[in-house]
Amino acid sequence: MAEHDVITTDAEIEAALKRAKLHDSDPRALVVEHIPGLNLLIVELSNERRLVLPIEDVQGLGNATHEQIQNYELLGRGTGISFPELDVDLYVPALIEGVYGNRRWMAQLGKKGGSAKTEAKRLAAKTNGAKGGRPARTATASA
Repeated sequence: MAEHDVITTDAEIEAALKRAKLHDSDPRALVVEHIPGLNLLIVELSNERRLVLPIEDVQGLGNATHEQIQNYELLGRGTGISFPELDVDLYVPALIEGVYGNRRWMAQLGKKGGSAKTEAKRLAAKTNGAKGGRPARTATASA
């Protein structure tokens, strides 16, 4: 046996199976569908709900073709979605939590949304301003 070979014991396998059983009721992806006209990715979940995601918000899918998106594989009994032609893998629990990419990607999405100029945003800012807006910053005394 080579020095770098690792043997997994029966006890380690049993412990891993027990940990996995704790997540048996977690929602998992069953079907992934792309609606090209709306540029949406719809993920049907095992809890009878659906995730509806704008393609441009999902890291790695923004410039993908319909055929590339429809060529997906479910991984880990539906805990992951892989798009082999695009070299993109998505983690379903993260998608459910609203995480559509890595930190840098999510920061870019936040910046894009924060800089949006819409009538709804203008009205929300006006309403918030009528309530007094943000509290004024106070200078802290330095020791």
